Amino acid sequence: MHFGQIKRRDFITVLGGAATWPFAARAQQPAMPVIGYLSSRSPDDTAHLSAGFRQGLGDGGFVERQNVAIEYRWAFGRYDRLPALAAELARLPVGLIVSTGGEPAALAAKSATSTVPIVFATGSDPVKAGLVMSYNRPGSNATGINFLTADMEAKRLGLLHEMLPQAKVVAFLYNPKFVVAEGQLRDVQEAARTLGLQINAFPASTESEINAAFRSMAERRILALTIGGDPFFDTRRGQLLALAGYNGLPAMYQFREYAVAGGLMSYGIDAVDAYRQVGVYAARILKGAKPTDLPVLQPTKFELVINLNTAKALGLMIPPTLLAVADEVIE
Repeated sequence: MHFGQIKRRDFITVLGGAATWPFAARAQQPAMPVIGYLSSRSPDDTAHLSAGFRQGLGDGGFVERQNVAIEYRWAFGRYDRLPALAAELARLPVGLIVSTGGEPAALAAKSATSTVPIVFATGSDPVKAGLVMSYNRPGSNATGINFLTADMEAKRLGLLHEMLPQAKVVAFLYNPKFVVAEGQLRDVQEAARTLGLQINAFPASTESEINAAFRSMAERRILALTIGGDPFFDTRRGQLLALAGYNGLPAMYQFREYAVAGGLMSYGIDAVDAYRQVGVYAARILKGAKPTDLPVLQPTKFELVINLNTAKALGLMIPPTLLAVADEVIE
């Protein structure tokens, strides 16, 4: 009887241990990796770009809510919010931080952590911004892609001049609070001198200042406008397009979305594909790659998009030479 009791007790102990095996195994499973996603912009105006990012993650084998979690933080064009948002993400157990919406988000992420890997999307030289040591060997916890949007101001002005050669005075709308604003303004002014144009610069960093800038353009009877590549302006895309339309002002923008939504023309990169590349890099880092071993990327393809309906509404004849080089004409 004593023997049987011992055996029964042992049997119960073994059964109890077996019952705990699945729970122990589950506890030893690695937690789902978390990506901190920091953006200068808003979820609404970047829905198509975020989809491109998730596509890149998917190309690398990661699907949101299946085997990776994403913590989103949005600044809605308010750059002053970014440092706190970046610090909040850095305090979470994130495997990396993805910063989108230009230099303000990237610099905020870099200031928040020197250890968590960062994949950035900027619009100008990340070496000059202090984000990396070099393109081929970033040499820090950050790498990513330079969209070159802020470096295309002179090219955009030249294309606008080709569309409206009669406009000898051109307005340039820029955000003085954007970290590369000074360089943008300088590039536009230098290009204008080469083209024999006069630039009227209008600073605007709030919605009310955008409204005031357009009122001033109307008062001065400006005939053409180029808008600086700036994430803040992207969050106010509807406002900019409405004001340009109301004032009958031909305008050049940085991304295709503007031309699709009724803007006259745009010149810039395929932003969706660029965000996909950000997702590809994020997936590689989740798999163990180090940012310093991933060279900073640059786009090689740029798109000129012209909205023919808007041109007709403005009474403009598109020069055949411009039509010939357009990548897309919206009718």
